[in-house]
Amino acid sequence: MKKVALCHIKKSYDQKTTVLNDISVTIEPGEFFVLVGPSGCGKSTMLRMIAGLEPITSGELRLDGELANDWSPSARDLSMVFQNYALLPHLTVEKNITFGLHTKKRSKREQEKQCLEVCEMLGLSAYRHKKPRELSGGQRQRVALARAIVTQAPLCLMDEPLSNLDAKLRAKMRSEIRQLQRKLGLTMIYVTHDQTEAMTMADRMMILHNGDVQQIGRPLDVYNEPANRFVASFIGAPPMNLITVDCTGAQLTIAGHTVMNLDTTTRAKIGEEMVTLGIRPEHIRIAGESEEGLLCDVANVEILGTETLVTLNVTEDTQWIARFIGQWSIDMDKPMKVAMDTNKVCLFSNETGERLSMPHQEVAATEVRS
Repeated sequence: MKKVALCHIKKSYDQKTTVLNDISVTIEPGEFFVLVGPSGCGKSTMLRMIAGLEPITSGELRLDGELANDWSPSARDLSMVFQNYALLPHLTVEKNITFGLHTKKRSKREQEKQCLEVCEMLGLSAYRHKKPRELSGGQRQRVALARAIVTQAPLCLMDEPLSNLDAKLRAKMRSEIRQLQRKLGLTMIYVTHDQTEAMTMADRMMILHNGDVQQIGRPLDVYNEPANRFVASFIGAPPMNLITVDCTGAQLTIAGHTVMNLDTTTRAKIGEEMVTLGIRPEHIRIAGESEEGLLCDVANVEILGTETLVTLNVTEDTQWIARFIGQWSIDMDKPMKVAMDTNKVCLFSNETGERLSMPHQEVAATEVRS
């Protein structure tokens, strides 16, 4: 297991445009750490800097406390799994797996023994003498994974390794990779743009946007207490519902309907006339007959078996999604009156996008960019 520390890391290719801006985080030994964000936010660049494939413009990279900015990739004692697997088509599975072991001066007998062990671990024993073209996508992914772990490096870097697989196989491989990481005790840094992968696999996650850290924390903390509007809209499937609301008085109103009362302390703390209200789909419910709520037209209904997703026209230009547990038969020709769990509401500043703390909400154990 290896400890990785990034201290005020910056990356620029032309000394004008910043690709990564002031990244600081410590990844603990044995931790599964996920870098997540949209395409072009700097995830893969950060991974390549840790691997030594990209130079660091400024800041410090420390591996187990030692400054590693100028170390060659081979001196960093790590393995890497690429998005395109990078298997050599003319070599067998066995030769692909053991390809990097000769640089570590392992005997042929030792290489064969390690290959057998890792093939058995990953269910590749029957494919050792096949070529990559004879394998399925999932089997090729396992070969790439085997090649990484056979070196017994304490740090493993993965750059969107599951993006080429179908949805069912992706879910299976997520579970296998996580189990393998726990079994071997590896420190793993995993890059993905898929927030479902990040939520299900990470011990902690970092959300990046335009080269800036938006939030670092445990998946559920990030989900329940997003640091800003971007995190709220990016994390969650479906994501958090957002809408701009008027808070000039003692209530928050949407389309003329009061959705939440504000106490004096909260109102004074907000300090803005218009704020963004956020609510997760599962915290929207059908309102009682005598209860005040939002009257919405039903735009779409998706019955998924274990849950039902209902798309609602909240205003002329804003749609929300509500998640109801179970199978609901909903008439799309009738409007639906819905209410929110006000204890689960998040308010965000319209000026900065940052989340405004609420007196009734507990502060989650997350690290937030200052």
